[in-house]
Amino acid sequence: MKCPNCGAEMKEGTLYCEHCGEDIHIVPDFEPEIEYNMEQTLHDIAMEMTPQEDATDDQDAQQSMTELQDWDEEPLENTAKHPFRWKFIVLILVLAVVAVVCTGFGISYSHYHSAEYQIKSAREYVASGEYDQAITCYERALEIDPGNITLKFELADIYFQKNNKMEYEYLLREIVADAAATSEQLESAYGKLIAIYAAREDYKTINDLLLNCGNVNIMSKYQSYMAMEPEFSLQEGYYTSIQPLKLTTFGSGKIYYTTDETEPGEHSLLYTAPILLESGDYCIKAVYINENGISSPVVTKNYHIEIEELSAPEVTAVSGDYEFPINIEVTDGYDVYYTTDDSDPTQNSTVYNGPIPMPLGKSVFRFIRIAEGRKSEIVEKSYNLVMNTEFMPEDAVTKVVNYAIESGKITEASGSFDESAAAYLYQYQYVTNINKIDDFYVVAEIYRGEDGTVTKTGNLFAVNAYTRELYKLQTDESGRHYTLGDRLDI
Repeated sequence: MKCPNCGAEMKEGTLYCEHCGEDIHIVPDFEPEIEYNMEQTLHDIAMEMTPQEDATDDQDAQQSMTELQDWDEEPLENTAKHPFRWKFIVLILVLAVVAVVCTGFGISYSHYHSAEYQIKSAREYVASGEYDQAITCYERALEIDPGNITLKFELADIYFQKNNKMEYEYLLREIVADAAATSEQLESAYGKLIAIYAAREDYKTINDLLLNCGNVNIMSKYQSYMAMEPEFSLQEGYYTSIQPLKLTTFGSGKIYYTTDETEPGEHSLLYTAPILLESGDYCIKAVYINENGISSPVVTKNYHIEIEELSAPEVTAVSGDYEFPINIEVTDGYDVYYTTDDSDPTQNSTVYNGPIPMPLGKSVFRFIRIAEGRKSEIVEKSYNLVMNTEFMPEDAVTKVVNYAIESGKITEASGSFDESAAAYLYQYQYVTNINKIDDFYVVAEIYRGEDGTVTKTGNLFAVNAYTRELYKLQTDESGRHYTLGDRLDI
């Protein structure tokens, strides 16, 4: 390099001339350097795009440069005058590669975030038996759409196919806990879970599962697996009358109970009918045991029964011997029951509805008043009615039968009236005083059909216990008050 002032040679890279002592201001010509740097850059790019393994690779890179010059159909010396053309070509190639990569990445990104694509892929994998790949796709689909219960069912089925019972059960448990599940989905999930536990004979887990279900239809369908605690018909507390306590439950097992505060079990009292709580204190404990031997929680209820006593029935006819028939009556006869067979009367005994004719011979009447679960004391009366006559009730029946034959009502004493098996029968009812006229035996007419059924015809007859006179007997609408009708002469 020469000094522009004196023409002396200068050291390379200096801007000061030692010969003339002047600072040199040189505006460099950068075009050659640019041309050089362009060629160098193209060479470096070519080297980077081609693996540098040996000298042959350098020759290939040089050949590529030559081919690019040929493709541009310009001499190399002319190319140096257009340094940016090579950069443009390389840029286009780079952008093309980037575009391809970005497109592939975009598609992959789209597929990864598409539940529809993941489901489609999962089902295709299932169809080809590639369960592991299918699981991956289903799990990704559920990450995108976690509330899709149908996908959970499909994924659970794959785990079932792979015999992965833990994941299978886990997914079904998720479904039954999902508030958005439909009744059909819940019923299906519960059915599958119950099948799992039933196969293990794990009936307690089934019971716990159903008790927390809250779906009446599902609980009803699988009630044989349940052990719900018994329900008491009475609330705990204080009562002033006899109380029938009913125990019920949901299922087809058995209820056992105790009344002595001990814990109930299969060896305790078996509940079959309402428990009658009378006067006193009661501690009732009950448990339900289903068909699989699973016990419900024990339920305990306490009761205090303090019954207000009812007034005992007042009977007008005192106990004793009688020669004449009288009616046995009860004053204030509401809620009164009685027996004549020496047994204690209950609400299932004969209801007192009005005066009762005293029977012939010895008889014992026992009366009680029962109302609102309360009972009075039992009142007992004994009678012995012996009338001063030799004409007995069976004689009165014979007299009525003879009248029926003579009047053409029947043809034989057996009561038959034609060739059929039907008949009219006559039966003694009781003896009573009618209108203070006299004492009469009352006989009722009964029709027996061909099939053996018997019904009262409503025809009554009165036969005087002393004179043996026969009368047609009439009653009022109540059927309790009698009047003598026409005398029936034989």
